[in-house]
Amino acid sequence: MALHLRTLTLSHFRSHRRVAFHFDGRPVAFFGPNGAGKTNLLEAVSLLSPGRGLRRAAVEDLGRHPERLGWRIAATIQRGDALHEVETGADPDSPRFLRIDGKTAPQSALGRIAPMLWLTPAMDRLWIEAPEGRRRFLDRMAMAFFPDHAEAALAYEKAMRQRNRLLRDQARDGAWYLALEAQMAHSGAQMTANRRATLRLLAGAGGQGAGFPVAALSLLDDAPPEEEALAAALSAGRRADMAAGRSLTGPHRADLGAIWTEKDMPAAQCSTGEQKALLISTVLAHARALAAQTGAPPILLLDEVSAHLDADRRAALYDALCALGAQAFLTGTELALFAPLGARAQHFALSDSAEGARIDEATP
Repeated sequence: MALHLRTLTLSHFRSHRRVAFHFDGRPVAFFGPNGAGKTNLLEAVSLLSPGRGLRRAAVEDLGRHPERLGWRIAATIQRGDALHEVETGADPDSPRFLRIDGKTAPQSALGRIAPMLWLTPAMDRLWIEAPEGRRRFLDRMAMAFFPDHAEAALAYEKAMRQRNRLLRDQARDGAWYLALEAQMAHSGAQMTANRRATLRLLAGAGGQGAGFPVAALSLLDDAPPEEEALAAALSAGRRADMAAGRSLTGPHRADLGAIWTEKDMPAAQCSTGEQKALLISTVLAHARALAAQTGAPPILLLDEVSAHLDADRRAALYDALCALGAQAFLTGTELALFAPLGARAQHFALSDSAEGARIDEATP
């Protein structure tokens, strides 16, 4: 089953006044100097998936300055025999809208059309930063396998925010907590089950022969995975939670563990280059697992992916992407970084101008 972005049009998005692309399913390499708007293009694509995109930016920060006319992203996405038209954007001082095939739709619907995963330079510290980033990374992988994971996470977060408000207000009536804890337990158990199933699928995808080290991933979570047990733990922990002013038990405190299997070394103790290689290895395993399950790998957004990779690993990455048949969007400062891709990819040169970024298709 084919999955790729066929067209992309931006209007007054970030540094881009208006640009339009036609893609043919091959990997796409955007190259040009810093500040030319390469990452802005990847961010626009990322907003065709559930959530706030790869920068997690506020809606009001996505419009082009100084016009502030509102912004639009329009795309056509090929998934198997189906072609979907997606449009999202926002007018000034208005919330973001989403239309799929001409009809208003929730963001969770995007996960069913185009599963997507990305790597950004900020994620180079994924293995050594706070657990929140690793949870977000794991949840995005889970959404690709289980589109309802996004809905479960939203329901859990909503119930937890309401429970935390009761805790901070020192509310004592247990009846007020029961319904919220039941919702947290139901959604939380689903989240944990999806996360564990995702890691099993990744482990089954393997990693040998891809030119990258194999990462053994695990879910580090002290909360009970069963719905009834989690509800009981939340009830039993109210006093401690009230003292802390927040919920101390649940999947919102889980972490993603990673070990380089060949060296039996935690990812956090590896070198910067090794950590980047483990991160790429995880993305490739995710793509292989999803291709095995659905027949198509996810769309991949790889911002400045060549950083910390030597020439051999860059070539290995490009070979792996092409072998998968994945539509990957890559950025870099010069065309030479993508030389091993050759005609296997589309190449676009970006340069800055007074009218916004200039974009020209290039021949490798």
